[in-house]
Order: sequence, then structure tokens, then C-alpha cells
Amino acid sequence: MSKPDLNLLVQLDVLLAEGSVARAAERLRLSPSAMSRALARLREVTGDPLLVRAGRGLVPTPRALELRERVSQLVDDAEAVLRPTDMLELKQLVRTFTLRTSEGFVENFGPDLLRRISAEAPGVRLRFLPKPNKESTALRDGSVDLETGVVGLSTGPEVRTQALLRDRFIGVVRKEHPLSKGPMTAASYAGGRHVLVSRRGLERGPIDDALEKLGLARLIVTTVGGFSAALALARGSDLIASVPERHTGNLRAGMHSFALPVPVPEVTVSMLWHPRLDADPAHRWLRGCVREVCLAQLADPRTGNLLGDDAT
Repeated sequence: MSKPDLNLLVQLDVLLAEGSVARAAERLRLSPSAMSRALARLREVTGDPLLVRAGRGLVPTPRALELRERVSQLVDDAEAVLRPTDMLELKQLVRTFTLRTSEGFVENFGPDLLRRISAEAPGVRLRFLPKPNKESTALRDGSVDLETGVVGLSTGPEVRTQALLRDRFIGVVRKEHPLSKGPMTAASYAGGRHVLVSRRGLERGPIDDALEKLGLARLIVTTVGGFSAALALARGSDLIASVPERHTGNLRAGMHSFALPVPVPEVTVSMLWHPRLDADPAHRWLRGCVREVCLAQLADPRTGNLLGDDAT
């Protein structure tokens, strides 16, 4: 079965609105003969005369009257699909965005982001999900609108990314810990008892590689899957947690933080989204909010500097 010529819908809409072949031809910038041929084709495909002569004019048949509203709505809908998106009205926007974020993002950036969203678009809701891996499946299937984290080898090649900030690792201990007093050296740091953070249960990370180059090794007594758990253990014991500075700012309140005495590469934290949402006005606005909230914290002298990879 051949596909219908959808241009006929536009011609039918104008013919039914004008009730005249000549006026319809003028409106569509066609010749009267071309418009007459279009009416003949429409009669053929619908099996109905549609417009019949009554005196000097044309009147619609019952079938034409039945089709008039439906055809007009179809043409309006098609034009809306092909029309550039209207200006986004944030105050009228009602939408829920799902964000999959690295640990610490909600605790440190969530309050400012929610205040910004609430002020500009009170009908928008944010749903935060944890990020157990770097796979892009959730972005591809649409179950997640936006992610934050470190771009990895498992990130889909089509995924759009934009850098937000850079983070560095720091050491954290409880206030009364022996390492909270006096200068920190690589030997004193390595000589402590450590909690390792690894989502995949790894036995070492970049810090261990840096210590090894100095002929040192740290004693890892436990491994956890997230930074908040590592900090909770360090807060209640003599364990040393090594965590990203910016993403754990609020989680480290009341604890002693120090720069690592060994060089560990910084990491870049990015926003990630699927290209199908690239031109969506509401999604563009959300990305702008996330970016500006992060930049504002970068410029705030009260905050630190930035997120980790898998094991630290």
C-alpha cells in the first residue's frame, strides 16, 4: 500500500476553509489549474466529492464537514512540530528532571541548585539518583536526564560533556587525631591506618602508586564504597580518609583536613547528557543552572578546591 501524499492535507485544509478553488490557489500561491488537480486527487483518495457546486460557488459535503476540524488540527500540529521552539516560560514550566550524580554533589551543590531552581521555575522538580558506575545506558534510554562525574572509558562516545570544575584529593582525620598536629610528611601519612574508597572493591588507587614511587606503602585496614562512609569511619576512629576536597566540603565539617604529602593527579568533573536533549530549552536552562552553581562555589573563598576516580 503506497503512502499518502501528506501535502494533500494542507491543500484540503485550505480548500475547506476557503470554499473556493480560486481563493485556495491564491492562498497557496498555486495556479487555479494546479489547485483543481489537487481537488481531483483529494476526491480520488477520499472517495468523496468534498466540494460540490451550488450556484456560482462550492459547498462542502457532509464528509467534508466531518473532516474540516480534524484536518485543521492535523495541519496545526504538523506546523508546530516544524516550528522553532517558543521562548521558554520558566514560571509556567512543570517538569521533573532526573540527575545521576557522583557522591558529594547533592551535599555540596544541591542546596544552592535547589534554591536557584525554586526561584526561577517553581514547577520544576529534581530527582537525584546515586551513580554506581560510569555506564551511559541510563542517559541513552532516557531514565536519566543529566549526570555529573568523571568521564571514563565506559562513557558512550555520543554523550555530550562539559567540564564543570577540577578537584584534588586531600587527607581527613578527626580533630584530635595525632596527625592533626605538626607537619605532614609522606612517611607520617603512610604510617597511619587508612580507609580506602573504591566502588569496585579495588585494593589500591593512585595514592598508593604515588607512595610506591617513594618506597612507601600505607596500611589499608578497610575498604568502603563511598566518601561519606569513609569520612564517617574517620570521624569516629583514628583512620585516615583520602577524599576529593570540593565534593566533601560539607561532609568534612568539624574534621581536620590537610593537603596530601604526595603528588596525586587532579580530576575534571563534568556534566554529561544525551545529544537528543542538546537543543531542548528546558534542559539547556538546567545545564546552565548546574554550571553557574558550580562556578559560584569555585569563586567562593570559603570553599575548597575538587572529585575522585574509583579508588583513593
